[in-house]
Amino acid sequence: MDIAQFADLLSAAKAQSEPQRLLFVFVAAELPEDATEAEKQRHAEQQGGSLRPVLCVDKLPAELNDFAGLLEESARTGINWDLVFAAGLSGRGGLAPNSDEAEQPLKMMVGAIETGSIGNFIAFDRDGLAVSFF
Repeated sequence: MDIAQFADLLSAAKAQSEPQRLLFVFVAAELPEDATEAEKQRHAEQQGGSLRPVLCVDKLPAELNDFAGLLEESARTGINWDLVFAAGLSGRGGLAPNSDEAEQPLKMMVGAIETGSIGNFIAFDRDGLAVSFF
């Protein structure tokens, strides 16, 4: 299934044979202090910068109706973010993983994003549209 928007992610998670817990890492796009003019220009065009994790949360698909709900919940934290990375954590035996079981995978996800290893995740912009990285 192609995931072009957040609703596609929710549909895919609900369609899995085992219940899922969704993992979300919100990131801010930043520039290093010593950024070159070219890097500053790319960042201004929303094409560059480094990604710094600023917030994480795990949710059951049933806890999310749509992207607007996730956006609203994140706004209540007061933390600014530019993109949200998502991944699914599969349950077993018909039971979804609980939040305690999601803690270590979330930490690993944060670490992967910090090192630029983002290929296993889906990123969404603030409009809930999937983002591709080149």
